[in-house]
Parts: sequence; structure tokens; C-alpha cells
Amino acid sequence: MRARTSICWPSPARADTSARAVLPKRLAIWTPWLDTTLLAPVPYRQVVLTIPKRLRAYGLYRRCLLGEIARVAARTLTAAIRTLTGARDLAVGIVACLQTHGSRANWHPHLHLLVTDGGFRPDGTFVTWPVHDTARLTEAFRRAVLRLVVRLELFDEHQAAGMLTWPHSGFHVHTAVWVPEDDRAFATRLARYCARNPVALERLTYDRATKAVTYRSDTSDGPTAGTETVDPLEFLARVLVHIPDQGHVTTRYYGWYANRPRGTRRKAAPAPADGPPALRIGISIGVGRVSGEHAARSPTPRGPAGARRPDLRPPPRLGGRLDGGFRRRPVARGPIGRPGGIQTRDA
Repeated sequence: MRARTSICWPSPARADTSARAVLPKRLAIWTPWLDTTLLAPVPYRQVVLTIPKRLRAYGLYRRCLLGEIARVAARTLTAAIRTLTGARDLAVGIVACLQTHGSRANWHPHLHLLVTDGGFRPDGTFVTWPVHDTARLTEAFRRAVLRLVVRLELFDEHQAAGMLTWPHSGFHVHTAVWVPEDDRAFATRLARYCARNPVALERLTYDRATKAVTYRSDTSDGPTAGTETVDPLEFLARVLVHIPDQGHVTTRYYGWYANRPRGTRRKAAPAPADGPPALRIGISIGVGRVSGEHAARSPTPRGPAGARRPDLRPPPRLGGRLDGGFRRRPVARGPIGRPGGIQTRDA
């Protein structure tokens, strides 16, 4: 089965190219597009949002939950910036990278957001984000996520109210990394960090004598610092859980950088007087669609608009019967998306 992924994740079905080669290549395409096309010349701030361990297990079996939390985080940040600036019509530019791995390639779903340090008025003028209280922002994010899990029927209201009484909530919002307006190299490098691979091969070693994998953490202090030695199959199983589901996008754009506002601004912008049109790189590079100069290198035949493409699929397999047109029966899933857990009724 081929997993459709975002630009920042190598497809597991690409047997001709290793993940180590595909990911830097796609990041090399994505980063210049951010610098030349998407990111406005304004200051930025990195926002990292984490959730408690009680909620992380739900994201393992319901992968769309992290995308819902990213939408909640974008709304919370936008509301906070609008409240502090007093401008209710501001549009905040947000690039959200959905990460599922920790320092040791363990399951640790969290969000890395590259956020404009302020917002844009409808006329395009930029308003800076004033000094803010991170504790209040964390509390707003916590309550918004708990309302989300209650609406999704993962928790009931009593359980959500109980989590509000925890002295250490497990929610955290970090906004200390600030990028000045004129440091574009730092902004693009920070974006590459937000969309990094779950596994860094330079921190991975394999001992053939003991048949063990040792993985070194990227932090020097804290509970996840140091190294960990595990069985190779266990480490492989740990890495495989980070492969996103089919159609799950791990890089998303909100506010000023969402697709519709960008398309509206592009249509309203005056056309260039001379020269070829500017190259636009599709956001779904690596998902299955290409645009710009990549279309010329695509092996897929392309005809005029509306023309039907030739069917290049292999012929159906012939066994005891013609089984090429049959579909697999969908797997029954429980209340949170995990296989099983189906309740039956007696007749």
C-alpha cells in the first residue's frame, strides 16, 4: 500500500530511492519555495506545542487527531494575537509541521509552528505581536484541546474537568525562539528543522556482534538525553509508527498562508510587464502531483485539459477466477479508529 504523504516525508513505496536521499531532496525544493514565494519579509517566532501523555495514545490510533489539534492551535494563536493587538481583523501566517517523534524516535506527537510575529491587516500592513504571557497562552491551548476531545467523544465532560485540576497539566507552549525580519537564512533553516526526519542516521549505530541498535538523543540534558540500545526489530517497529496514513498531510498552512488567501492575493496582484511567469512549486510535491518545471520531467503522459489519460495499470491477476476488480473488505474500526472494539447486538 502506498502512503500519500506531505512534501517532507519520503514515500515508503519508492523502492528505487532511499529515504536518506529523498527527504533532503524534497526539503531542498520546499525550502527555496518558502523563501521566495511563501514567507513574507516580517519577523517570525517558532511555537512548539506539546500535549500530555494521556492524549498521545489517542493520536497513535486516530492519526487525524493531531491535525485537529493543529487547527485548534492555529485558532488559539490567532485569537491571542488579535486580543493583544486590539485588531480583530488580523490574519496570522502559520506554517504547521505535525511531528510524531521524540528525541529517541519514540512516539511523541507535538506541533512545530513557524508563526509571523504579529498579523496582517486586510490592506497588507503588518502589526507586531506585543509582549505576551506564555502561561496564559498554554492555558488557552489546554482548554481548547480538551473541548476538542470532548466534542470528538474521546473524553466525557467529567474526565475533561478532571484534567483541568491537574497541577502539572502536561500541556506546554514554547515561544522563545524569535527570528528577525532580515535573517531569512535562519527562518528557512528553522523551517527545515520543524519538518525534519524522525530518524537521523548520524546518530544511529549498529553493532553486528551483539546485533543491537544504539540511537543517540539530540538533547544533552533532560529525561530523554543520552543513548538507548534496543533490538533491531524493536527499533524498526518504533520507526514504522511514524509513517503517516494515506492522505494524511504533515505540513499545513493557516491564516495569511492558507491556500485561499494566497490565491486571492495572487489573482489581485498585477501581472508582470514582461518575462516568463514566475515558477510556482505545488505544495503537494511528493504526494503524487507536480507542477512547474517538474511537469516536464514527469513520466506520466499528459494530454490537453479534460483529456482522459491512458490506463497504465498492470493487467488483473489471473488465478482460479478474475480477481483484479475486487476490493478488499474494509477493516472494522472501534470508536477511536483502532481495529476491533466493535460492539454487537443480540438479535
